Amino acid sequence: MSQKPTDENKTPENNDELLIELPSLVKEGEESLEEVISERRSIRNYQDEPLTLKEVSQILWAAQGITDPASNFRAVPSAGALYPLSIYINASNVEGLDSGLYQYLVDDHKLSLKTENNLKDKIYNAALQQSSIKESGVTLIIAADYEITEARYDDRAERYVHMEAGHAGQNIYLQTTTLGLGTVAIGAFNDDEMKDILGIEKEPIYIFPVGKRMK
Repeated sequence: MSQKPTDENKTPENNDELLIELPSLVKEGEESLEEVISERRSIRNYQDEPLTLKEVSQILWAAQGITDPASNFRAVPSAGALYPLSIYINASNVEGLDSGLYQYLVDDHKLSLKTENNLKDKIYNAALQQSSIKESGVTLIIAADYEITEARYDDRAERYVHMEAGHAGQNIYLQTTTLGLGTVAIGAFNDDEMKDILGIEKEPIYIFPVGKRMK
C-alpha cells in the first residue's frame, strides 16, 4: 500500500506565487534502453550553456516523479512505497527559471521556491570544492527523512533508504544521457553544512550537478 507523501512534498497553501509549473513530460525516447546504458558515464565538465526548463522537468520526473497517479507509485522503487526522499535543486543557469533553491513537489510536478539566492558557491565549498558543481547549470540534492522508513522497517531502514537513493541516482544518470547532458554522483560533502545551506533537517545523501556535455 502506498503512503501519502510527507507534507513537505505537497503544494503549500496560499503560496502560488512561489510555485513554478514544470513543462509536460516526454515518455518516448529515440534511443533504446540498451544504448543509453552503454553511453552512460560520469561527466564532470560542462559547457557554459543554459539548460532548459523542459530538461530539468524531465530529470526531476525520472528521479522521483509519479508514474501511476492511481497508486502514487513513482519512477523508482521504494521499500513499502513509503518514499522518504526529497529532491532539491539549485538553479544557476536554466532558461525560464530564476536562480535560486527550489524543492521538487512530486504530487503536482512543480517547483517550490525556497530562496532566491544562488547557493552554488556554498554548495561547492560544502562539497570539498568539486569543480563540476561550479560548472553546472543546475545541481540536484537528494535528501532523506529516515524516520518515514524506520516507522515500518526499524533497523533495516537506513539500508532501504540508501538503496532507493541509488535507484534515483541511476535514473538521473540515464535521463541526462538521453538529453545529451552530463552528471556525476557526488557523495563527498559536509553533511551539517549542506543541511544548513538547504535549511532542512533531513539528511542529504547525494549531489548531482548537471550541465551540457562538452562537444
